[in-house]
This record gives sequence, C-alpha cells and structure tokens, in this order.
Amino acid sequence: MAVQTVAGKSTSTSAEDPQETPFGPAAALSCRECGTRYPLTPVFACLECFGPLEVAYDLPVGDPEGLRARIEAGPANIWRYAPLLPVPADVTQKQNLSPGWTKLVKADNLARELGVTGGLYVKDDSGNPTHSFKDRVVAIALEAARTFGLTTLSCSSTGNLAGAVGAAAARAGFRSCVFIPHDLEEGKVVMAAVYGGELVAIEGSYDDVNRFCSELIGDPIGEGWGFVNVNLRPYYGEGSKTLAYEVAEQLGWRLPDNLVIPIASGSQLTKIDKGLQELIKLGLVEDKPYKIFGAQAEGCSPVSAAYKAGHDVVRPVKPDTIAKSLAIGNPADGPYVLDIARRTGGAVEDVNDEQVVDAIKLLARTEGIFAETAGGVTVGVLKKLIETGQLDPAAETVVFNTGDGLKTLDAVSPTTGPTATIRPTVAAFREAGLA
Repeated sequence: MAVQTVAGKSTSTSAEDPQETPFGPAAALSCRECGTRYPLTPVFACLECFGPLEVAYDLPVGDPEGLRARIEAGPANIWRYAPLLPVPADVTQKQNLSPGWTKLVKADNLARELGVTGGLYVKDDSGNPTHSFKDRVVAIALEAARTFGLTTLSCSSTGNLAGAVGAAAARAGFRSCVFIPHDLEEGKVVMAAVYGGELVAIEGSYDDVNRFCSELIGDPIGEGWGFVNVNLRPYYGEGSKTLAYEVAEQLGWRLPDNLVIPIASGSQLTKIDKGLQELIKLGLVEDKPYKIFGAQAEGCSPVSAAYKAGHDVVRPVKPDTIAKSLAIGNPADGPYVLDIARRTGGAVEDVNDEQVVDAIKLLARTEGIFAETAGGVTVGVLKKLIETGQLDPAAETVVFNTGDGLKTLDAVSPTTGPTATIRPTVAAFREAGLA
C-alpha cells in the first residue's frame, strides 16, 4: 500500500480499493510528453520537460459486465461514471451542480438535408445547468479544489467557463473570481456575473487573459485559489471524458464511426478520445476504428491550418471570428489534436463566419436545437467535410453542440426576425402572402 500526501494529509491508496482516496481510481499525474509521474496535487506542468500533466488511473479492469451494471444504476448525471473519474466515492452527497446525461438527439431531418445515410446524432450539451459543456469540467475541478482545501474558484474564460465557475462556486459555497476578455457577448457576460462572484474584464484577447491568470497563480494574491483551467487543469480536463462515456452508453454501449468536435484549446477533443480509449480498455465497448474530426472557425483556425499544411507545430494567430467561445489563438492541446486526427484517419477543418450563422439556422430549422456559435462551427464543418469528401456520409456520425444559442444572439440577430409585421386583421395576414 502506497502513501501520498494530499492537501497536507496522508491518504492511502490500494489496488484492492481504488475508491479509498479522495481521487477515486486516480493514481498519479503523468506528463503527456515524457511520462514522468507526480503526486495528485494542484500542478499542471512537468518539471522535467514542461509538458502538460494529465490524470493517470488504476482503472477497474476485469469485470466489464459488473462495471456496466454499476454505471447504469447510477444517477442521471456525470457521477454515474465516478468509478472512472478522479472524484471520491461519496461525490453525489456533496454540494455540486451534477451536470451531464444530456440528450443524444437522432438528427434524421438534418441527416436528410446533408445527405447522411449512416445515421446522424447531435450530442446537445446545452441542457447542462449553465447551458454549456463547461459544467462538466468545472464539476471535476471543483471536487479537486475541495480536496486540496482551496477557497476561491477562478478561471480565464471566453465566456461559458466563467458562468460555469460562478454557478458551481455559488452552489458549493466557494468564493469565485473569474477573468474574461473585455469584448465578450453580452449574454455570456450577464450569465457570468449573475451568480454574485467577482467578474473581471481584461483588456485584450483570451490569450492575454490566460497569461495574466498564469502570473496571478505565482503571486501571493493567488494563494488558496483554484484556477480550474490552469493549476487544476489535469482534473478539469477529465470532465470532457464524460461526453465520450455518455455517447457510447446512449448508443447502447458502442462507438460511432465519426465524431465531429469543436476546437478551442483542444482539450475537449483530446479528452473525448481518451474516454473512448478507456471504454475500449475496460471492455465496456467493442474495439473498433473511429475517426475524430476537429472543427474551427476560419478567423481562429491555427490547428486547421497546421493540419492542412502537414505541420506538427501549431502557429499562434490573433482571433477574429464571431465564434468567441472558440477564439483561442494559441491552443494548448493543438499538437495533440493533430496527432489524434491523423491517428484515427479524421481531419481538422474550418468554416467562415457566414457559414457558422447558416449552420446555426440549419440545425435550428431541422432539429429544433438552437446552438451557440461553437455549435454552428461544428455543424458547418460537418457539412463541409461531407461536401469535400473527407467524411463518409454512409458512416454513423455524432456532432457536438457545446452550448445554448441564447448566449450568442448577436451572431444571428441581424438576419433573424419577424417574417412580417402586419395589422391585427385576417385581411392583412392574407395581404402578407402568409395565408
């Protein structure tokens, strides 16, 4: 039995009882580049090579039927997957928002419009507590912050994450202080501010905000702070795996052929792939090939540009797009996205702002799902992938909508409004040609 120190306390770990620790089956932090392992603490970069750290596990292999039954008997939220996450066994008894188990919509109308014959699904994460997938990642980071004895929850954000942190902190009784670029959409600013924590707008882009937060961590001011996407990033990223788990379970414990995923930092895409690989390793799904496609907005498409040029390095850009939630010009996980797209036989593609708006309207018109701009990017890229022959329309495909369109009304409001304005008479209705 090994002993490690967590938040000043010694906790035991054992292969016989992986749920014995506050981090469940998590065994250590491991560098994605060199493999060096570290204790489970609030750190995010390897001291040997400065590579990113991620959570490594002692997963419960050997009894897939029993594990599947345990998951299916769990709550209708991400905590049904607690045996596969760095959280304590009693996580459902703690004050948190319990996000997840959102709808997987069989998008037959959209499929007909796009010529998809193999089956098309939309994983619609707009149904989460703050209407974006960020509630998943924050939920895991919050439990880590609680274990480490941190008192303030913080983040750098393009909007959705700020709201998710504010809401999660309010529910759990934490102080929150979040940082955003000064030019975010009004809906996201209001949603981030309404939960009562401090909301600080920084003059500059998201990359400027992120650099500021990294500096603040090293300042005495940052003592006791948990920046969910900086010093808590290894735990935070694990929340995206639950998207992979849910898709597979909702499909009857099987993998789709294609997945089309939006790219901001790239963490969501890389962790969905990690989740799929874990499902295969655990025997919860049959091992089969799948392709992962990344989606970016043309005005912030450094990963797409690197993919098309055959490069392994992602060159930073200055964002200029209506898809502000994806406007990260220097995506931390960009190189890993390239590796996954190439390894699985997928691709990384981009669409312009006009195509984003058209795709938002297309999804709303065909499936009744009002996506934010990131969802428009994903559906727009799906359409482009089919048109360019990069994605087989006869293969089963899942696309991800990561947020609610009510947050990005500015994108569609200039071209969306009343069909007609008439006098309150039947004659006027006829005259408008609507009868």
